[in-house]
Amino acid sequence: MYSYSEFDEAFVRERVAQFTQQVERRLDGSLTEDEFRPLRLMNGLYLQLHAYMLRVAIPYGTINPHQMRQLAHIADTWDKGYGHFTTRQNIQFNWPKLQDVPAMLQALADVGMHAIQTSGNCVRNVTADHFAGAAADEIEDPRPVAELLRQWSTDHPEFQFLPRKFKIAITGSPNDRAVTRAHDIGLRMVRNAAGEPGFEVMVGGGLGRTPMIAHTVRDFLPKADLLPYVEAVLSVYNTLGRRDNKYKARIKITVHETGKEEITRLIEDRFAELRPLFGGNDQTLLAEIEAAFAPPAFLSAPTDGYDAFYKADPVFRAWADTNLHAHKRADYAIVTVSLKAHGETPGDATSAQMREIAALAEDYGHSELRISHEQNVILPHVHKSHLPALHARLVKAGLGTANVGLISDIIACPGMDYCALATARSIPIAQQIATRFDALDLEHEIGPLKIKISGCINACGHHHVGHIGILGLDRAGVENYQITLGGDGTETATIGEKTGPGFAYDEIVPAVERLVRAYLSLRSSAEETFLETYRRTGIDPFKAALYEGEDEQDAA
Repeated sequence: MYSYSEFDEAFVRERVAQFTQQVERRLDGSLTEDEFRPLRLMNGLYLQLHAYMLRVAIPYGTINPHQMRQLAHIADTWDKGYGHFTTRQNIQFNWPKLQDVPAMLQALADVGMHAIQTSGNCVRNVTADHFAGAAADEIEDPRPVAELLRQWSTDHPEFQFLPRKFKIAITGSPNDRAVTRAHDIGLRMVRNAAGEPGFEVMVGGGLGRTPMIAHTVRDFLPKADLLPYVEAVLSVYNTLGRRDNKYKARIKITVHETGKEEITRLIEDRFAELRPLFGGNDQTLLAEIEAAFAPPAFLSAPTDGYDAFYKADPVFRAWADTNLHAHKRADYAIVTVSLKAHGETPGDATSAQMREIAALAEDYGHSELRISHEQNVILPHVHKSHLPALHARLVKAGLGTANVGLISDIIACPGMDYCALATARSIPIAQQIATRFDALDLEHEIGPLKIKISGCINACGHHHVGHIGILGLDRAGVENYQITLGGDGTETATIGEKTGPGFAYDEIVPAVERLVRAYLSLRSSAEETFLETYRRTGIDPFKAALYEGEDEQDAA
């Protein structure tokens, strides 16, 4: 992975020193909260319902064991012994005291980490496919390009005060595991007719109160043109984007109001102006970055022990069937460590679990880790002979849940338990759904099913692209949960369809159960997934099950 240069190190240390002075001025009253707010947000510090929250960047989800241990140390020293991994591949600490934040940032800088641009109207943390560098279906590892984008966008003088926050996602595979079509810019690696790798460029996606799927503005962009093209997109948005209404300030609204053809023309015109200004330094830098992402020294060892153990141990087999994915080497596997134990808070990891994950990466995973946008942790390179021992240690640490991609592998935002913007609770709903289907012993029979829960219309839980999406709202002071169906965050991305009236807090879990039982009765075979069944039958039979016993007009 990329290691900070002397320039990077000096830049981060200077930012920590600046913010330390700003915190001191806030504490002695020299700065009011209104004056302090833009300064803290530039350094990833939010004011939540009960305390400050520090959001730490994990660029494109890549982290090493030393950094993971430092996150555990920060959790123990200045927080409550845990951290929360988010859908932007970041980690959040929910309980820091303001006077401790400079020390937290200093501890992050000691291991090449920071909280810069995890908030504000700037280019946020660039996210990537969590199987990057390991996936069997990958064309190229996208992380060097993501690192190039990170360096280019950090403190970029033109793009620090955009009309609104700006999010970029990238995948090196034709199969999209980074939800690229729901981003301001989505980059999906493809090959042209000559077999050369490049990117499909998508612009104007986003969720929130106005969910939209991004439009493709370039079917194929050569890698050498990527940086000037991304700069052209941001330059056009910075010029046209609305600043009079924050609800209409995202690039998705700019694209919608301008039109795909016109926005594409403006981007191409700006690209034509910018491209000659890039004399090749970006490609020289990219080549240096690519060298930092060399593959590990893979082992050569037999896998007979894994095969025998898989056949003999049903508990291990159930975990392997859900939590392992195909590696580019047949004798290796990609391991997803579930942070979704039934009844626990999705995405939370204790400091002890973080330390054990770090140790497992060192012992079995070539010291590499990824954070997924689905709030799990990935060991991208594990030799199959090590999997039984790895699994045993995961189980002992409370990390061996065999549910990746299943109904309890739920994405959930912090909701009203933490967030000042939330209008309903998310975490308890996720916990209740997971424990309900675990008790029913239906999870593996149901098969792949993505539930995503947001506690407000800002959609931090990505509910719009959940197979079952749940949005918590406030209706006259009462929590009400709206359901959408058929959402998809892959290369066939779709915004979910609203089913009708919402459900009270104590009604939402039974409602989800009715949907799932309807699917089990409707599917054409045990191999047909929830999403496939929904696309075949449409919404009507699901609505009938969801609102069974209600007047037809009430359910309309």
